[in-house]
Amino acid sequence: MSASTAGDWRPDPLLTIEDVADWLGKPKNTLYAWHSRGKGPRAIRVGNTLRYRRSEVERWLDAHTDPER
Repeated sequence: MSASTAGDWRPDPLLTIEDVADWLGKPKNTLYAWHSRGKGPRAIRVGNTLRYRRSEVERWLDAHTDPER
């Protein structure tokens, strides 16, 4: 049995495209282009807007970090 309980669960925040663009220092249009080409952090379409799970953006950043030299 897991040690966690239902009370421990917290939702993964959904970030707007503006939030992610600011975080990455990229224009929103770059994120839209990445999304249309299947690149960049995975997004979720909510109605007619894109949302990003914070954990997904962090995972994507980790996967695209240059190794230390």
